[in-house]
Amino acid sequence: MSAMFSKNSSLNVPLRPAFFFISGFSNIPHSNYYYIFLSFVYVVTMLGNSFVMIIIYTDRSLHTPKYMAIFNLAIVDVCESTALIPNLIKTFLFDSQEISYEACLANLFFVFFFSSMQSTTVVILAYDRFVAICIPLRYHAVVTNISVGVLITVTWTFNSAVMSFTVGLHTRLSFCESTVIDSFFCDNGPLYRLACNDYSLNIIMAYFNIAIFIFLPLTLIGLSYICILVALFKITSWEGRLKALQTCFSHFTLVSIFYIPTACTYITAMTVSIHRNAKIINTSLSYSLPPMINPIVYSLNTVEIKEFAKKMFRANTLSTVTALEE
Repeated sequence: MSAMFSKNSSLNVPLRPAFFFISGFSNIPHSNYYYIFLSFVYVVTMLGNSFVMIIIYTDRSLHTPKYMAIFNLAIVDVCESTALIPNLIKTFLFDSQEISYEACLANLFFVFFFSSMQSTTVVILAYDRFVAICIPLRYHAVVTNISVGVLITVTWTFNSAVMSFTVGLHTRLSFCESTVIDSFFCDNGPLYRLACNDYSLNIIMAYFNIAIFIFLPLTLIGLSYICILVALFKITSWEGRLKALQTCFSHFTLVSIFYIPTACTYITAMTVSIHRNAKIINTSLSYSLPPMINPIVYSLNTVEIKEFAKKMFRANTLSTVTALEE
């Protein structure tokens, strides 16, 4: 066991293992098929979000506040999936469940950071819908490229600071017994629970992260939808109400896909005992599916992106026909 740890084993210096062992899906029956499924999810995630980013970057008419937020969400989706799934695929291909101490902390930071960025970006999109429906006459004055750019910059700065502090707390922990992380990546809770010294600050920070990146955004989005419903009832015609409501449907689906599974997992884990395999499968799906579904349900479902995609298809078809005729 001593060979696994750093040479400096002073009582005042944390004991840090050279490697951690990620148990992952090793105890789940037929896990090979699940790895293949995750590989498919990763490919679709990359293609869908890359397509969205190319369309928004290419079409200057989409250089608007709403699409700035959507572009940011696509970047975050790609990064979050890349931080998580390739490591799982590597485990499957090379049958290697070891990860170095430094790589483990980096994995913890990037997975949690980009997941938190997904949450805050969804809140920005909710803010866009709130202003568009509740105070439509002031929409273009309130929701500008500059204001959304500032919001996005603030979220990147704040989230990176919070996650840096969260990960930094692990550097004070000593791992003098087991180094087996009972998760499919370097997860925060399973990692600090391996420590043999006090990790109460890690627990406090874990609850803070859950509150600030899961339940606070859910509360803000819920309040925005209450205001939206009140504004809809003020619209006299049913056609007007339905038209306004349709602009929120994709965002509501996005919120349901991202928050409900994650919130249910945390609430269930805090209240009742949940089987390890069920928890790991549910958590892995909560992390991997939203980045794949987001561009399909939200981005590619918008009228502007549909129209631009049709124009691109028609232009390519016309150029192909012209080339054949020549």
